[in-house]
Amino acid sequence: MNANNYNPIEEVLEKVQARGGWVNAHSHLDRAYSLTRDTFALSNSYLKEKWHLVDDMKRNSSVDDIYFRMEKAITYMLEQGVQAIGSFIDCDEVIEDRSILAAQRLRENYGNDLEIRFANQVLKGVIDPKAREWFDLSAQFVDIIGGLPAKDFGKEDEHLDILLSTAKEKNLLVHVHVDQFNTDEEKETEQLARKVIEHGMQGKVSAVHSISVAAHPKKYRFELYDLIKEADLHVISCPTAWIDHNRTERLAPSHNSVTPVDEMVPRGINVAFGTDNINDIYKPFSDGHLLTELRVMLEACHYYDVESLSDIATVNGLKVLGLSK
Repeated sequence: MNANNYNPIEEVLEKVQARGGWVNAHSHLDRAYSLTRDTFALSNSYLKEKWHLVDDMKRNSSVDDIYFRMEKAITYMLEQGVQAIGSFIDCDEVIEDRSILAAQRLRENYGNDLEIRFANQVLKGVIDPKAREWFDLSAQFVDIIGGLPAKDFGKEDEHLDILLSTAKEKNLLVHVHVDQFNTDEEKETEQLARKVIEHGMQGKVSAVHSISVAAHPKKYRFELYDLIKEADLHVISCPTAWIDHNRTERLAPSHNSVTPVDEMVPRGINVAFGTDNINDIYKPFSDGHLLTELRVMLEACHYYDVESLSDIATVNGLKVLGLSK
């Protein structure tokens, strides 16, 4: 064996371990391992269709079903040496409070093994009266207010106002799914940053995904990074969740459908990462392996800074989950 051989991934793994282990800053544990042979075909559906296609699975899931899926995912996270995880859980008129009850049991049984932080997934939006009822109810349980502005299309500002005012009232963090369609038509990260400043919520909000940022011209991207810094907005990348984004004929700067981590981190933006969905109709082949996520991120972004990659995998995630300053 060559004594001079250097394998940077080994150094990253050593640093991850030295910093307490992996931090999975974004997941959907209540849907993990919900894929069946019959639902596999739905995996080719468009994202907005999947927001509704999961309803049958949710409707037919008992508290025990959800708990066992979440427990299986948590067990795998512990096997990898995960010290903390953030998970969205569905809270709406379809699944009602069953994910909340399963999440509560999960925290009781595994809360001493790793830090678990829950956010409410608002797949029905927050403006429709019934959706708002479940949003308000779930806000009493979760650690983080979750958002999906695209679900309230045309009323995104109102959606964000509800999220941020609720979080401010309850002194909670906010994680918002934004810029998920890899197109320069989307400017949700900018919209979120401006709302964070308007509500005085600097440092308490995370943009989840933000893949459309890379579809914009360089001038816009770098102006946006300045705005993100002003808002002290965190960013969470889920690399394998978006590397599969379908190609289009729309003209854009040459880029990968992955959060432009290589541009954000050098400009002082706190970037964390997560697995997103695991073995469901959103991501049927995903197994929740965090090293895979890191490898996809660093290769897609051609970002080889060992120290920064180690931070993304650990301490940066602790910040977005409110576990450190």
